[in-house]
Amino acid sequence: MIFVALAAIILPLILLGVFNLPATRGMSLSAIVVMITGYLFWHLSPTVLLASVLQALHKSLPILWILFGALLMLNSLRATGAIDRINQGFKALSADMRLQTVLVAFLFGGLIEGVSGFGTPAMVTAPLLIALGFSPMAAVIMALVADSTPAAFGAVGTPLTVGLSNVTEKTSLLNQIGLRVTQLDLFVGALMPAVLILILILGFGPKKDRFKQWLTVLPWALVIGLVYSSIALISAWLIGYEFIAILAPLGTLIVAIVSIRYHWLLPASTRETPWQVATVAPESTQAAPVNSQMSLLKAWFPYLLVVILLLASRVWQPLKTALTTTLNLSWSHILGFQSINSDWELLYSPGTILALAAIIGLLVQVKTLRPLAPTAKKVVSSMGGTALALIVTLVMVQVFTNSGLNTAKLPSMPMYIAKFVAKYLAGIWIIIAPFLGELGSFVTGSTTVSTLTFAQIQADIAANAHLNEPVVLAAQLIGAAAGNMICVHNIVAVSSVVGLNGQEGAILRQTILPALGYAALTGLSGLVLLTLI
Repeated sequence: MIFVALAAIILPLILLGVFNLPATRGMSLSAIVVMITGYLFWHLSPTVLLASVLQALHKSLPILWILFGALLMLNSLRATGAIDRINQGFKALSADMRLQTVLVAFLFGGLIEGVSGFGTPAMVTAPLLIALGFSPMAAVIMALVADSTPAAFGAVGTPLTVGLSNVTEKTSLLNQIGLRVTQLDLFVGALMPAVLILILILGFGPKKDRFKQWLTVLPWALVIGLVYSSIALISAWLIGYEFIAILAPLGTLIVAIVSIRYHWLLPASTRETPWQVATVAPESTQAAPVNSQMSLLKAWFPYLLVVILLLASRVWQPLKTALTTTLNLSWSHILGFQSINSDWELLYSPGTILALAAIIGLLVQVKTLRPLAPTAKKVVSSMGGTALALIVTLVMVQVFTNSGLNTAKLPSMPMYIAKFVAKYLAGIWIIIAPFLGELGSFVTGSTTVSTLTFAQIQADIAANAHLNEPVVLAAQLIGAAAGNMICVHNIVAVSSVVGLNGQEGAILRQTILPALGYAALTGLSGLVLLTLI
């Protein structure tokens, strides 16, 4: 039975990662197999299967809405020339792609993760990287790998607040778990800027002197990583977990910009002969006008507005209440099943905020909404293949997660896997815990849902094995955050933004090793931390 339960994990890896099938085909086959095995072995009724399909269809809508907002923002900024002005601003600060990766993918993306989450950061940062001259594949890899460390505290601490709600709702314990996350990441997360640069050099740079290309900026990357992890640790200690993913990237972004401006810890080569890879710009960016008269503040205004609106809607309770209750398109108790639900709070969605910022940005930058209609039409027409790939992926995910509603008296497939693993590996559980979190995010596409699914079993194993529960749950959160790198529907969505539909398998092959490495280092850090407390 364990191989039946693992079908939802093994099939995508084989079909996308080994056979290189596009997500539309690979995930369609995976969904069909999981539905058949669920019916035959887990004894899922046709009604549960239908409810799962309907849930998947509904869940795809808010994700597609976020994708629409991100694409509308991107294409609107291209139409006004703002993307090129932002590009000029970055190049004025540094034309070195190694530094730009850290600034855009890790720090700016981390800030978007802190206020939004839900796969939004990679959809925002990948196009910015392309505007800076990165190839679409490099941009996607950098954006996905970078959206890991901040995701443990994403969307104003949602992975803890909601993800751990089955285990505890005590703020004091949640803050303690948040502190343990920052302690584990003091080593692992601090390496992320250096790792990003290494992946960029090895995967997309010239083959000559690769190690030297990395070593020259390694001191700067390590300091930036240490600053990020230190701010996160201090924030968790003095303030609490909710604002870690906002304060850490924002504070570190300021330090990084100042360090680049004054050339701290950086060799002269980063400004005299900046590290770059020649790429062919996408057709859509080649045609974009360069509005050099536009101020940097005006060019960045839509992105700044996104951060402000996201932060206000998540922190200011009256506004949050109004946005979550007005035009709430959520679907509860689908076909009468209490546990089968799908949320879509339209006004609260990052997609709405992105679309609103794009519209206001047009008024501020070019004082007309004339480009809006053709841009929106172009965006919608480009999303067909993505919608299909996303829907079949979510069908597989929802059948997998709803498999507890069976007549065979079996636990759900995720819980069956977790219990099977726990039975044989409890003795080294702290090393296994982040991999279980990563597994949850790989399938569900969410740090929060992964933690919500596995947190209780993680806590039970910690109690039975006499391990420190906050440390084990912290390892779960970090692993779940690292799982964003390999989540299929995140890959599908980001690929669509940059025009790489059908390349999901190639992307997965390049993100899986960093993801597994992150989980392994987290497990080892957990082992060390347990000996110190």
